[in-house]
Amino acid sequence: MSAPSISVAARDALLAAIKPDTAGLIPAIAQQHDTGEVLMMAWMNSESLAETLTTGRVCYYSRSRRALWRKGETSGQVQKLVDLRLDCDGDTILLLVDQQGVACHTGRRNCFYRAPRGDALANIAEPLMDPEALYRK
Repeated sequence: MSAPSISVAARDALLAAIKPDTAGLIPAIAQQHDTGEVLMMAWMNSESLAETLTTGRVCYYSRSRRALWRKGETSGQVQKLVDLRLDCDGDTILLLVDQQGVACHTGRRNCFYRAPRGDALANIAEPLMDPEALYRK
């Protein structure tokens, strides 16, 4: 699966339409392109977005590390961009991706595995792999 072909004019129009927050960030929701499964939410900045559009491999901005975060760089759990959508307000991006492996650092397929059940917050999905095995330290 290759990156979507986006012209320079379309890329420039997208970048002009984006309304980042005061830190220059925009929330990006990753969704599996063929099933609709919501995988995760992360942040992007203009540099990570430009890299994603250029390479077709999703790159985020890590607020904790204050650096680009190339999804799968250390875990091997890569996201390949299939399509990108901007919401009506220009302040949220939807990334339609092909997720290779799990999306969550906990070893689960997606990051949305906790839900209120009864009187507690329950884990409704089990890890598919050991989180320690995700990262080569």
